[in-house]
Amino acid sequence: MSQFKTSSSERTSIHDMLKDIPPNETKAVLGLSTCKSSPAILTPTTPVQNDDATVLKTSSRIENLKNWSISTYKCTKQLMFEKLGKSSRTVDAELESQIEQLRDTQRKYLNILRLARSLTSHFYHVVQTQHALGEAFSELAQKSPELQEEFLYNSETQRNLTKNGETLLGALNFFTSSVNTLCNKTIEDTLQSVRQYEAARIEYDAYRSDLECLSNKPDAPMGLEDAQHEYEVHRQHFMKLRAEVAIKMKFLDENRIKVMHKQLLLFHNAVSAYFSGNQTALEATLKQFNIKIKTPNSAFPSWLEQ
Repeated sequence: MSQFKTSSSERTSIHDMLKDIPPNETKAVLGLSTCKSSPAILTPTTPVQNDDATVLKTSSRIENLKNWSISTYKCTKQLMFEKLGKSSRTVDAELESQIEQLRDTQRKYLNILRLARSLTSHFYHVVQTQHALGEAFSELAQKSPELQEEFLYNSETQRNLTKNGETLLGALNFFTSSVNTLCNKTIEDTLQSVRQYEAARIEYDAYRSDLECLSNKPDAPMGLEDAQHEYEVHRQHFMKLRAEVAIKMKFLDENRIKVMHKQLLLFHNAVSAYFSGNQTALEATLKQFNIKIKTPNSAFPSWLEQ
């Protein structure tokens, strides 16, 4: 009986001791671990794959940076040698003449745009002054019976001038908007292609110079084949961009002539009709070019419209 109590107390003390041991260590003591293999030999597949992807991505970035650095160095060297007269450059005389003419055309059209905007701004203030003057004449006609007739016909004259002026403003705004689109969007889009073409020309000449330099060496260097490959790649890219620029400039010239023919005709007819006092011809001009004629004072929207 005493033996039973002793063993029972021992069991109780062991149970109490196990309670104080952390669960992981308890499993180890009792041999109840559910792991079928050691954690040290488990293969962490996902972390390794992520590491591989990171290494590949980093390697790709380093390679791109290396290629960009080499290309930048070659192009800078080519430009310096061209300025010093130590290297030749590929010249397409006809295309470069057209490009220079296009840039000169853009400069001149931008000057026309600047002047047309200035004219529109000044004329806008003239119209607003005429409107205010007409209102002042009308108010004085009500308060000055002795000069009522004179004030009234002056007020009516200013109102007619204001109405015709707002019609002309519609034509001027349409003209400036169209010329702005032509200069800053249509022509600029073609010039962006021209800049890409010029950059490709420098790259092509840089790699061509490298190939010529390697070809002239008698020991047949190991990099000759790579140089030939790079030269061919940049030559094809340069030829492709040159063809694209030539086509774009052709279509641009046709579009420019068509747009400016319409806009110059509009400008001439609208200005001539306004200053000759031909209101009917002025309104007909705007209808001919599908320009919406604004009602007097429509340039000032109410606070609800704003």
